[in-house]
Amino acid sequence: MEIRQDWSLDEIRAIHDMPLMELLDRARATHRQAFDGNEVQLCKLLSVKTGGCAEDCGYCPQAARYHTGVEAEPLMPVDEVLAEARQAREAGATRFCMGAAWRSPKGKAFQQVLEMVRGVRELGMEACCTLGMLDEEQAVALAEAGLTAYNHNLDTSPEYYDKIITTRTYDDRLLTLEHVRNAGIQVCSGGILGMGESIDDRCGLLRVLANQPTQPESVPINALVAVDGTPLGGRERVDAIDMVRAIATARIVMPRTRIRLSAGRERLSEEAQLLCFLAGANSIFFGDKLLTTGNPSYDADMAMFERSGLRPAATTAPGSAS
Repeated sequence: MEIRQDWSLDEIRAIHDMPLMELLDRARATHRQAFDGNEVQLCKLLSVKTGGCAEDCGYCPQAARYHTGVEAEPLMPVDEVLAEARQAREAGATRFCMGAAWRSPKGKAFQQVLEMVRGVRELGMEACCTLGMLDEEQAVALAEAGLTAYNHNLDTSPEYYDKIITTRTYDDRLLTLEHVRNAGIQVCSGGILGMGESIDDRCGLLRVLANQPTQPESVPINALVAVDGTPLGGRERVDAIDMVRAIATARIVMPRTRIRLSAGRERLSEEAQLLCFLAGANSIFFGDKLLTTGNPSYDADMAMFERSGLRPAATTAPGSAS
């Protein structure tokens, strides 16, 4: 399977705009070359430090400057986090993701996160963190603790980025991804649909991701959850077919990447979710809460899997880097 890292925007836009059934056919064929077409990775996401963030991301209810009802909370104790990880493992999760609302981690709190990572790996699970920007030394420390993957989303295209965030630059985000890659940690990076961006912006995001020195092992595709009190609180819900097209396009240009159907899934019908899986999504977060927003219940997900013949992935898919 050819992995290209020289995609042009025009090429990706042409794929995105294919007749839908042809796009799905191509994406499904690509998917099945690298993955079992009926397996979906189950990941559990836990907010280990909620609210009070200094950034101004226009979609985020955890930003301290917005009035969204999300109160700042301290970092969770390590033993409580590991208890959550054990429960997630028992429910079938193979990856446990820990998110902290920081611009970047510091001091004693970072040392506690390293302890969390070591504990999750001792449980036999993949460990993922999203902690904001990292410097080179922090990335190395996370790698030495056993971190499997680091999530740091690019969110949108370089051209639209400053319409959403002004407190850190696109290059800041790319530099964190570089530190993560250089430390030998898998990269998890994706974006959000429905923030007012154009189709070219969506394709531009996928172009940046696909053309990274190593394509990300995981790419979350999120639908904006518009939260009252944030600058994007009044945005209309993204169309389900837009999600399907973005996922299918991501699958074609990043064949060996796990594509994660992420935030906003609660508002998608079961039929729409199944179309997303058909298009190449093969990873989800489960549980009724993500960081601060809702998610389908575990029972609802398992019922959908039973009806459709999907099954949780027990291990990393053959041929995949994630």
